[in-house]
Amino acid sequence: MKRSYLFLLLLTYGIWGFSVSLYAQESLDREKVGASQITIIDMVRKGGWVMYPLGFLSMAALGLAFYNGVTIREKIFLKPDVINKELKPAMAGLDIEQAKRICIENQSPVMNIVSAGLRRIGNGELDISSVEKAVEEASAEELADTFTFVQYLQIIASVAPMVGLLGTVLGMVKAFRSIATEGMGKPELLANNISEALITTASGLVVAIPALLAYFYFKNKYNKILSRVSRLVGDLFHKLIFAVEKGTG
Repeated sequence: MKRSYLFLLLLTYGIWGFSVSLYAQESLDREKVGASQITIIDMVRKGGWVMYPLGFLSMAALGLAFYNGVTIREKIFLKPDVINKELKPAMAGLDIEQAKRICIENQSPVMNIVSAGLRRIGNGELDISSVEKAVEEASAEELADTFTFVQYLQIIASVAPMVGLLGTVLGMVKAFRSIATEGMGKPELLANNISEALITTASGLVVAIPALLAYFYFKNKYNKILSRVSRLVGDLFHKLIFAVEKGTG
């Protein structure tokens, strides 16, 4: 796993943990004499049921960041050692069956795309348009499946603040109900209800910001790999077509 990914993961969720801890240390419980500090567990309790989906979104973002960090790598997508040492010589030598076998034994997005194109070659006849269509179809399927898990990070970054805002709105409703029943004679009760409501908004932003950073990081990394995939597949079939034309010329 690359150091850049580990650095991003530690930075974003380090910010999350530090901000939550700092908020918990600086918040005081005005309901008790002596004003004891609020812990993270107390914050979850005060935030209400909205804190549970936010906790789930936080764990999902962490899991997706780890998964994308493992899967979105050039070695996983491209398998350069296998391509350079085995697949390129087989395709340049017009050994189609050997090339198919190599793709099957070394599963990866690039290998699956190349295998789809090779399957359109039958009885030594090469239909370039048919091969190109197969490669395009396989590319759309293989690459879209992988990017789906990157997009989930964007969904979490968009949903988490909305969930936090929902908790704030519900908390404000609770605060105004307190005013309706208790009147304005207890301002500390109103302030406590409002502070509880704002906890959910802060928590939603704390979940969303690292998820958004991770989304852009993996999106840029994915786009770089995607450009290399297209160039590599094109180069492989160019060598194959050149070998065919050379053999028939």
